[in-house]
Amino acid sequence: MKTWKTNWEESQKRYIDWWNQKGIVLTMWEHLEREGEPRENIAAPAAAVDLNQYWFDPKWRAQNLDYQLSRSSFKADILPVANTHLGPGSLAACLGAELSGGEDTIWIKENHAFDGEIKLDENNRWWKLHQDLLTECKKLSAGKYYVGCPDLIEGLDTLASLRGTDTVLMDIMLQPEVLEEQLQKVNDIYFEVFERIYNIIREGDEMTFCYFSLWAPGTVSKLQSDISLMISEEDFRRFAQPYLREQAQKIDYTLYHLDGVDAMRHLDAILEIEELNAVQWTPGVGEPQGGDPRWYDLYKKILTRGKSIMANWVTLDELEPLIDNVGNQGLHINVDFKSEKDIETAVKIVDKYR
Repeated sequence: MKTWKTNWEESQKRYIDWWNQKGIVLTMWEHLEREGEPRENIAAPAAAVDLNQYWFDPKWRAQNLDYQLSRSSFKADILPVANTHLGPGSLAACLGAELSGGEDTIWIKENHAFDGEIKLDENNRWWKLHQDLLTECKKLSAGKYYVGCPDLIEGLDTLASLRGTDTVLMDIMLQPEVLEEQLQKVNDIYFEVFERIYNIIREGDEMTFCYFSLWAPGTVSKLQSDISLMISEEDFRRFAQPYLREQAQKIDYTLYHLDGVDAMRHLDAILEIEELNAVQWTPGVGEPQGGDPRWYDLYKKILTRGKSIMANWVTLDELEPLIDNVGNQGLHINVDFKSEKDIETAVKIVDKYR
């Protein structure tokens, strides 16, 4: 595959090393505009008539992504990937929840008419949209860039989006065995949906995942349980860990999204999942972000347990102290770049440690 990213073979090796707790990946969240001429003379689509078209018209969105990527920078290890996300947790929409487009994201809304049956309906309009959007993007990509897997999400978070957070939390106390049956159904459908998406977007055996800049030479996914903020360590081990472990066993490369300081109490249970490759840390609103010194010990603990780490929203001035204190092995660093000059400065810093 010959992409628009001129140093792609070099970055591929860095990603493979990182999955194996080696080296440094230097990238960013999303993309920024490259300097100079576009990579290809691709016409911009007409302005979206409304948010519904902006998010949910597969042809328009594929054309817009094609246009934007032709003008994006792929310096350092920035991935050439079309972000096809349909909200955080779009598997729930495929099972009966609703999607609503906002100014800068898509919201997942509980369907109050949900009948309680967890199944994948081939006629579900959101499941059809997933397939149509990915197919349109793959057609236009033509090997120039990858098409990312949407942020499906799994387990308790999917049930919470589908049935309501309060309902799921009550089930933990009142009907735990029923909840376990539902969680297994969600996992079974997750694997079916994931495999079908993989077969649309794959490049050989390779694929990318929309969130957190993930590429792997096989299947790859981000795992999470944000509702874990509200449950005990014991309940996490019963209602989250087994299903996360099954995903880590069946998917070649996995990263866990640890979200919020209150979720840190579950880290030991997460690190017990042997097949898990890496952990990403999101401190949460009002907390210093991923490059702050207060997270160094957290990163060291994860690395000591044989997992790679991902630090997000690191600033340029935090980059060198982070590597000095955490080490230069198994780091995926997403820097808050503002320009290609910033990227070049960061590359010079990181190259000293490679």
